[in-house]
Amino acid sequence: MTPPEAPDHQTGTTPPAVSSCSAGGSAEMSVLKTRKTFLMAARAGRQGTASMMVQARERRPEEADSGIRVGFTCSKKVGNAVARNRAKRRLREAARAVLPDHGRPGWDYVLIGRAEATDKRPFDLLKGDLVYALRKLHGPRE
Repeated sequence: MTPPEAPDHQTGTTPPAVSSCSAGGSAEMSVLKTRKTFLMAARAGRQGTASMMVQARERRPEEADSGIRVGFTCSKKVGNAVARNRAKRRLREAARAVLPDHGRPGWDYVLIGRAEATDKRPFDLLKGDLVYALRKLHGPRE
């Protein structure tokens, strides 16, 4: 049995167990879950960086959900299940920090971890890689 969380001294409430994807930015984010959406992103644009591969596609107007959707994956080349999960956790946190400001609503993004890079890269550089990839994928803003 785990001990209950300590209440916040200022408000007297218990903090949530997980953070919200939309915290810190204006764009709403949801997670890609189906194979079909991952495959559609794989056929669209892609940009590689030192720590990840980013695939991105703009959704068609008839598709529902106008916010940002993001998916995460790592192949077995990254390592065992522990290493893959660690890499995906780092990618999730980078996406939470970067996509609300640099992503575009109506787009799907898939972040793919790289072997020997995603879990070892300093977190600031990991976020910088994601910003770089998004700039290259979107081109100059109008």
